Amino acid sequence: MIAYEKQGSPPISTRKFIGRVIRHFLFVLLLLAISLAGGMAGYEYFEGLAWRDAFLNSAMLLGGMGPVNAPVTNGGKVFAGAYALYAGLLFLLILAVMIAPLVHRIMHRFHWEEEQS
Repeated sequence: MIAYEKQGSPPISTRKFIGRVIRHFLFVLLLLAISLAGGMAGYEYFEGLAWRDAFLNSAMLLGGMGPVNAPVTNGGKVFAGAYALYAGLLFLLILAVMIAPLVHRIMHRFHWEEEQS
């Protein structure tokens, strides 16, 4: 868990802030890698796709483009639908994780300057 400074403490230095942004970015990359691997495994298992095709379908869904190969099995259809919903929610989570340090810094500076006045 990434600890943030409390309201009464001064804002962190620019160097520490950049480090925080990098840690958030690395967390997002890890989340994407795990999600991509899970999607590939699902497409390989349910649809019998080769790993390259499973990668393409998973990456396209995670990127918001939609699958390349339409699922043909019942299990594949259910998996593709669930994975598409997951990918949409993951997009929102990634967006929140990436902007959280910036929003926190802006809000913290605003409150810090307000307390100092």
